Parts: sequence; structure tokens; C-alpha cells
Amino acid sequence: MKTGFVGIVGRPNVGKSTLMNAMLGEKVAITADKPQTTRNTIRGIYTSMEGEGVQMVFIDTPGIHKPHSKLGSYMTDSAVNTLKEVDVVLFLSDSDIDKGPGDKYIINILKDIKTPKIAVINKIDKMSPEEFKKIYDSYEDMKIFDGVYGTSALEGKNVENLIQGIEGYLEEGPMYFPEDMVTDHPERFIVSEIIREKILTYLDDEVPHGVAVEIESFKEEKNLTRIGAVIYCERKSHKGIIIGREGKKLKGIGKSARLEIEALLGCKVFLELWVKVKENWRDSDIALSNFGYKD
Repeated sequence: MKTGFVGIVGRPNVGKSTLMNAMLGEKVAITADKPQTTRNTIRGIYTSMEGEGVQMVFIDTPGIHKPHSKLGSYMTDSAVNTLKEVDVVLFLSDSDIDKGPGDKYIINILKDIKTPKIAVINKIDKMSPEEFKKIYDSYEDMKIFDGVYGTSALEGKNVENLIQGIEGYLEEGPMYFPEDMVTDHPERFIVSEIIREKILTYLDDEVPHGVAVEIESFKEEKNLTRIGAVIYCERKSHKGIIIGREGKKLKGIGKSARLEIEALLGCKVFLELWVKVKENWRDSDIALSNFGYKD
């Protein structure tokens, strides 16, 4: 069968996690309409046993951006390092390259990468045919991409064609993971990400970027899983915002997260959330290591 690792790179908020979920047909990476939602490299596994068979291990990376903290530096370094370890690179964009420096910065990095590269123009459902053609032609004219595709990850449009295109750049190799496996991350990690996604959904502005989630307890009983999680924020004022008046905001986050975690685990879940302040944790090597953002 054909197998290989596929890195998904791009600036923040272009739809990398949404695209990976669409290709897998299952949610393994959290999504939100906010930049820098993905902090770790998330691995999703696509396996098809049709014909000779194919297995693609997608690596969804944090958005590459100019970092303003140690966490930001970790995220950007993690994404750039991924380019050196994969068999195919997907460069995701959602606008004309001339509209900002972010895409140009990433493309300059890609110029020196010998790995096969595919440009993916995402969110085509929001573009006119003329706008899409202009962007398409600009990437074709660069002569650094082996293929250019347009997709709407949110609507699943043209995703199958992209998968077939990627397969063309893979070589025969071993099957790295079991056929029914869609991610190699443990359940505790996925649970913490689900909780963080709900925080991103419920909160506005800067607060979500200063939030980390740590699973303190994870106890599986016969028909129930008891989970205790701590939400860390950087300021006392942020703690009040997360909890909300009479605890309503935290209750909403907890209920929304619990329902999704129950669907993931296939059983009832008792979820307890606490909010604690850890000032400036994004610039603390110890905190970043404790939260899983550094080795």
C-alpha cells in the first residue's frame, strides 16, 4: 500500500484543522473562529483499504506567525520543524498572497524545502470564480508547488480530489497504524482540547490565548468516567470572566464540553472544572513543559 506523512502548514485561522477533520471524516482537532487555536502538532490518520490501499498520517500544525511569547515561539518552531519530517507538504491559504506578509513568509520557507508541495486554496465557498482563478494562477506561476487545489473544508467541497492528489505523491511503505485508528493522541489530551475549544467558543478577545487546560484526574468506572480539569488563566480578571456571573459561563463551558466528551468516550461523564491563575505562564518554560507545549 501507499503510505506517508503529510504536513499541513499555513498562517493562523486559514482552516487547517477543519481541513484535516474533513479529510478524516471525523473530528480529531479542535476548531474555532480564532487565530492560534491549534497549539500542538495534531496527528490524524486516514486509511483506505480500497484497491492497493493507502494510509496518510496528517500532521496539523500551529499557524505560523510572528511570535510574541515563548508559547508563540514554540508553536511556530513546531510548525516549521514539521516540514523537515514529512513526505508531502500542504500549504493552506484563503486569500490573495498580496493581502498580507504571512503567506509570503511561509512561501519563502517552502522554497528551500525539497519535499513535494501542494498549495490548497481554502474557503472557496466565499470566493467568486474570478477571485479564485486569480489566486490559483498566482500559485501556479510561482513554479514551486507540485499541485494547486481549491477546497471548502467547512463544506467538504473538493476534499476527495485533494486526497487523491496527495496519494499520487506517496510511495509504497508500511502501514504505520491500525486501520480503525484516526489519531495517536491519548484520550486525556483530546478531552483537554475539547474543553479548550469550548473556552474559545464562549470567550472573546485576548482571554482564550492566555488559557491552558490540565487534566488532573481521569477515572473510568463501569458506566461513568469522572474527569477533573483545571483551567489556567494569566490574570485574576480573566478568572472572573471565565467563571461568569453566578458561575454561568463556566457551567456553559462544562456542559458543552461534557456532551462532546460523552460522544467521544461512549459513556456518561461527570466533569468538574476549576479555574486557577498562573500569571504569565505563556512565557514560563516550566509551565509550558507542564502543559505539554515543550519537551
